[in-house]
Amino acid sequence: MSSEVWRAGLAVLLWPGLVGGALLSWLYLWLGRKLLARLQGRYGPPFYQPCFDFVKLLGKQTVVPGGVNRLLFYGLPLVAVISVVVALALIPVPGNPARALSFTGDLILLIYLLEMPALCDVLAGYGSRSLYGQVGAAREALLALGYNLPFLAAVIALALPAGSFRLVDVQAVAYGPVHLAATLAFLLALPARLKCNPFSIPNAEQEIVAGTHLEYNGVPLALFELAHGLELVALVNLFAALFVPLPAGVPGGLIYLLVGVGLVALTTGLAAATARIKLHQAFRFYWRWGAAAAVLAVVVAAIW
Repeated sequence: MSSEVWRAGLAVLLWPGLVGGALLSWLYLWLGRKLLARLQGRYGPPFYQPCFDFVKLLGKQTVVPGGVNRLLFYGLPLVAVISVVVALALIPVPGNPARALSFTGDLILLIYLLEMPALCDVLAGYGSRSLYGQVGAAREALLALGYNLPFLAAVIALALPAGSFRLVDVQAVAYGPVHLAATLAFLLALPARLKCNPFSIPNAEQEIVAGTHLEYNGVPLALFELAHGLELVALVNLFAALFVPLPAGVPGGLIYLLVGVGLVALTTGLAAATARIKLHQAFRFYWRWGAAAAVLAVVVAAIW
């Protein structure tokens, strides 16, 4: 029992949880910012900039706006970080000490945990006294109704042939056509989950300044930024664990890192090549093409 607790603790605190996830998130965020800058003809930030931004926010004084619930103000970013850290610890990546502790239904728990940052964003916006924050919260809530359709379908499509909602069982499903269909659905949902162009609607800087985080500053804002970076790592790890076959003789960690770099490059290229669309356009896109990808993935899983 004590051994299991130690392994779970290491997975949450070190790898693939808080420390490892934070370092990897800063690498991915820097790669995205650097690539976007080069595509726009700029030099871009140094590799340590995301880490410095986080440390700088930690050192700033936290000012709680008048009329805002202090418990929500401090609690929501903390809940977002804890949720994603635990989600990271559940994903069966190479070197995860808690991989052997996988249990029935951990895939469902993982999905719930990955939804918590978006829910915390919505509550943060609605708890704000700023009209811009409330607009960002409404946009986030409506957009989630769209992108979650292909995202959930992609995961469920792999759970069907596995006959289980246990992550290691889903990961063990032999690679086939269902993976291709589920990959399409997952990739359609990814830019909106990461709030990248053309789906950067909830935090549109030119329209609503900073969206749901407008009145956040100091440590709470640092935690929200950390949660966003950890969510990127969690989605990358989940994609690599479930949708990418590992060639024999190739280190799994290297494959996961290359997959992460590829997904960052893909979303950054899409962001650089597109302009932000309107909320109703994004919603229609996901309930048309996202729904089509979701149906395709589930149908292929059911008949294959």
